[in-house]
Amino acid sequence: MLHDATCHEPASVPIIDQNTGLPASRRRGHWVRLRTLMVLRWIAICGQLIAITIASRIFGVQLDLGLCYLAVGASIIANLIAAFIYPETKRLSETETMLTQLFDISQIAFLLYLTGGLNNPFALLIIAPVTISATALEWRATAFLGVVAAALLSVLYFFHLPLILADGTQLLLPPIYIFGVWSAILIGMCFLAAYAHRITEETHSMADALAATQMALAREQKLTDLGGVIAAAAHELGTPLATIKLVSSELVDELSDQPDLRDDASLIGQQADRCRDILHSMGRSGKDDLHMHSAPLDTLLREAAEPHLHRGRDVYFEVSTAPDVDPRQPPVLRRPEIIHGLRNLIQNAVDFAAKTVWINAEWTDRTVTVRIADDGLGFPASLMNRIGDPFMTRRPALREDPRRPGYRGMGLGLFIAKTLLERTGASLAFANGTDPFLTHAERPEQCGAVIEVTWPRSAIVSDVGGLGENRPIEG
Repeated sequence: MLHDATCHEPASVPIIDQNTGLPASRRRGHWVRLRTLMVLRWIAICGQLIAITIASRIFGVQLDLGLCYLAVGASIIANLIAAFIYPETKRLSETETMLTQLFDISQIAFLLYLTGGLNNPFALLIIAPVTISATALEWRATAFLGVVAAALLSVLYFFHLPLILADGTQLLLPPIYIFGVWSAILIGMCFLAAYAHRITEETHSMADALAATQMALAREQKLTDLGGVIAAAAHELGTPLATIKLVSSELVDELSDQPDLRDDASLIGQQADRCRDILHSMGRSGKDDLHMHSAPLDTLLREAAEPHLHRGRDVYFEVSTAPDVDPRQPPVLRRPEIIHGLRNLIQNAVDFAAKTVWINAEWTDRTVTVRIADDGLGFPASLMNRIGDPFMTRRPALREDPRRPGYRGMGLGLFIAKTLLERTGASLAFANGTDPFLTHAERPEQCGAVIEVTWPRSAIVSDVGGLGENRPIEG
């Protein structure tokens, strides 16, 4: 029976904003370059000029060309001013991007007012600024721009200049069709904005979580490298310290008639012992470095669980094999990602277990399976289909879980573990050990969360027969 210890919280990587509980990169200020919006506006300006010219010169539509060109000219002037005032690398803040899109919505609405309102087939272009804002702004700013666009669209439904054709007739669509156009544009604007915002949120959520995974791996690599350096130093200093210890012991014997000098010699020996103990303690990770790269299955499991010992939970290990496989030859696994991924899963089990965590491993000639179970409450039923997704909840919990202080339910720990293990060829399955609605007396011992990790044996079993000597760190 083992007990668990302190742990590294992989979700507590530096990109997490301590005030909001969200990664700092998810704050959308300074995402959009001014140049990008300027290029889009130049494309819109060219399209507007072409449409106005073709409508008036080829189809003979009677337009107020002065006001139409004035509306387009306003966009041209805005672009030119922005190009002269700001550098090409200027990134807009949330407010600046919102104001830019507000200007574009107003400009498009004014052009539509001059060109027949909703009778103009280009009326749907008013959707474009709202969709752009949905990909670059927070939902409040996008909602504000959507309300403004909907209000201007409703005004255009009733008030607009008529489209007069070359023969003097007025282009006027049936009222029911105009109502359909108004409804379609509003519904399309809401749908496209919600769709674009959702996809953008998912994309950046995954990007943030992958960045957290990379940072966690980089941190573990630095710690491993540092341990290797310390181990090398301990090895190189071992002989000089042993010599100092030997000489100091001889001096103590020879200076028995000189108490002051004998005490000094004894102090030298004690300090040499202290240096040896310090280097031994600091170099422990370095001496285990090769185990991080290749180790038997049972050793790997204990290495993964070691940071979680002595935390008030009983941890049981069980390693078994299929009947037709030699149990005396456990598989030797490679890749440090396996230890880091399993460590996160074990941490999650320890954090939410009531008293006990079980770590069971089994191997056959084709697969290696690790099963981690606890006697806690299990995974919430509402989140079973989303386990392993980062940022499953964006709002901090109203009350902290006393079993896991500071835990905000970001889902990053499980995401990191799932990502790392899947990179090694594993498949993960999440389940609960029993029905959460059973009474306490009816529940079996392993009643909490159950995570099963399965690898094809060929994907992770190392062909190296022995660990060999530690090698110096290169680079």
